[in-house]
Amino acid sequence: MSKALSGSILVPLMTPFADRVATRQARICVVGLGYVGLPLAVEFADAGFSVVGIDVDQGKVAELREGRSYVPDVPVERIRALISPEPAAGRLFGTCAFDALGEADAVSICVPTPLNKEKSPDVSYILAAAGEVASRLHRGQVVVLESTTYPGTTRELLLPLFERTGLRVGEDFHLAFSPERVDPGNASYGIRNTPKVLGGVTAGCLEAASALYATVIERLVPVSSTGTAEMVKLLENTFRAVNIGLVNEVAIMCDRLGLDVWEVIDAASTKPYGFMTFYPGPGLGGHCIPVDPHYLSWKLKLLNYNARFIELAGEVNASMPEYVVEKITLALNEDRKPVRGSRVLLLGVAYKRDVNDVRESPALDVYKLLADRGAELAYHDPWVPELRVEGIEADSVPFAAEELGAFDCVVIVTDHGVVDYAAVAAHARLVVDCRNATRGLAGGARIVRL
Repeated sequence: MSKALSGSILVPLMTPFADRVATRQARICVVGLGYVGLPLAVEFADAGFSVVGIDVDQGKVAELREGRSYVPDVPVERIRALISPEPAAGRLFGTCAFDALGEADAVSICVPTPLNKEKSPDVSYILAAAGEVASRLHRGQVVVLESTTYPGTTRELLLPLFERTGLRVGEDFHLAFSPERVDPGNASYGIRNTPKVLGGVTAGCLEAASALYATVIERLVPVSSTGTAEMVKLLENTFRAVNIGLVNEVAIMCDRLGLDVWEVIDAASTKPYGFMTFYPGPGLGGHCIPVDPHYLSWKLKLLNYNARFIELAGEVNASMPEYVVEKITLALNEDRKPVRGSRVLLLGVAYKRDVNDVRESPALDVYKLLADRGAELAYHDPWVPELRVEGIEADSVPFAAEELGAFDCVVIVTDHGVVDYAAVAAHARLVVDCRNATRGLAGGARIVRL
């Protein structure tokens, strides 16, 4: 008997593991309880599985155990309905201990994959998690890596580590890669309704991973190998990074030409084919787009190939905070004010609207560049009450329309939906708008757009 998935592969599902999945007897561990792991763990628990979430961050585990959600996309009500003080069928249990891996039928690894200072992949979190799994690997276990990484990681790093135990992939245990596709703050697409790409080391590995994920995801997209699945994620985010780099450079071109880049984009987007809209901004942020293309570029350098599009897009996007600060400097100069000593309010420090994530946020670079030039800085972000990162120690100030005029310049870095931009346009003296948030708004402010 077989079940057709949404790709070109028919995957047979009548196996002992699939039976345990179908009857919800399978025990699942999710290693890493961040923006990817927590939503996945909640989905599995909601589907009736016994789920143990493991994270080395004691703060996250404590919040989870107390029924609090630290990921905005996961409502606290879902956590409270599922959380258990101890591992129990159909419930969610959080822990810092890895002992539960020894009892797990399936393990999903969802740990961070940052870049080091040299822009090379830091796979230490993957190796640490995989090492914990390997020390407890047992017959029949299914392991799926979800952390974004370079093509070849699953086969070159995880497979040898696991087979060193004497167990054989595809026979004694199953290993697969499935790239996470979490988009923080997206109200339309979540774990369940976002198609899931899956690649197994063997056909049996793909079969087992598909049986597991089909319980919580509407559409599976099987591919021929783990390397293909790894490349899919890098293509997705490299596509975005390159096109964002292009439109950021177009913004600079339009500025030199005296044109309104937002008007140009709006007009171009009316073409019903052959054009996809991207918008400029102060730079790239988050855990994916600024990082993932460098994984691919690094891998190709090992093969004596220079990924020119990736490198160029990276240069353009990385330069945008400096471009924004130059716009602020010129705008203040027109008001006969130097940057040094000027009071500047940054609106939004998260990397994108309506999330609390500041990882790789361009606002941090804008903040530090302005501080280096002597500006007196404050920020307001309803999602980020305090900043304790990269040498910055500051607290969000309240948003008060009547006090905006006390600042020499208000900079809209992140366009959170709850901010009253009409009030900004009405009460601020000078606004540098990096997101076109004040479009069409009248007021007393002089507005300089990116």
